[in-house]
Amino acid sequence: MTETTFTAFTTLSGKAPAEALGEALEDIDPTPYGVGVFEVEDGSGTWEVGSYFLERPDAVALALLAAAHGAADFVVSELPDTDWVAHVRRELHPVEAGRFFVHGGHDTEALPEDRIGLLIEAAMAFGTGHHGTTHGCLLAFEHLLQAGFGPGKVADIGCGTAVLAMAAAKICSADEAGTVYASDMDPTAVDVARVNADVNGLGDRIECLEAAGFDHPTLAEVGPFDLVFANILMGPLLELAPDMATNVSSGGYALLSGILNEQAADVIKAYETVGFTLEHHHKTPEWSTLSLKRS
Repeated sequence: MTETTFTAFTTLSGKAPAEALGEALEDIDPTPYGVGVFEVEDGSGTWEVGSYFLERPDAVALALLAAAHGAADFVVSELPDTDWVAHVRRELHPVEAGRFFVHGGHDTEALPEDRIGLLIEAAMAFGTGHHGTTHGCLLAFEHLLQAGFGPGKVADIGCGTAVLAMAAAKICSADEAGTVYASDMDPTAVDVARVNADVNGLGDRIECLEAAGFDHPTLAEVGPFDLVFANILMGPLLELAPDMATNVSSGGYALLSGILNEQAADVIKAYETVGFTLEHHHKTPEWSTLSLKRS
């Protein structure tokens, strides 16, 4: 299926103003079919707000919104007619990370017999092992497993598609109920995580929660955890450090990513301050993944 898509993007400073602009965008006419709010990963505090439309958006309405929220002028673009799912399917090649094999349904037959498959369909592809940060977390997890670490209780904070939670659920005993906990502050991400868990036959092993960080009664009741994944961004990771110390058990691990290489030293320092020791630092040309052990 192909159809013309219009995009409208702008930037502004600060999370709260960006989120307010994102909410306001949802009420204009024509209504966008998708709105996203993202922090620009350069440490500047700049946020990007983008929206997608099936008809050309109202330039005057966008200009008024930008002015009201202190944002730059929206840049509107028309995307060519494209079957996006088919496009992603062509580009979404399988990714291997240790024993894990992240793939789409179109590559199920390519799953090697000695690998653990993590199925992410093309329409649910955001946040898969194809991004360096998620790939790094899977490799860090593999490093722990090869060292003989077998976590009991596992949480995936800021889970996105829940690919990390699924990796844990496939091989870990988890808690007494056999549950891995996957949380995200974005309700859409929580819905996607549930779908992916079900598709991978893990619906009874992964409990998906809407929460900012550890702020959920279930996480408070179940914790502390032996292993916590947090593939988010440097800013939220720094804010999360005290809660991470409370919610990771002694001898447990926090696997952190979403960190640019030049940001890693600041994150390491913050976590050492609250009782973690750096055990392993995996780098790609751009991204860092930190394996930190709780004392």
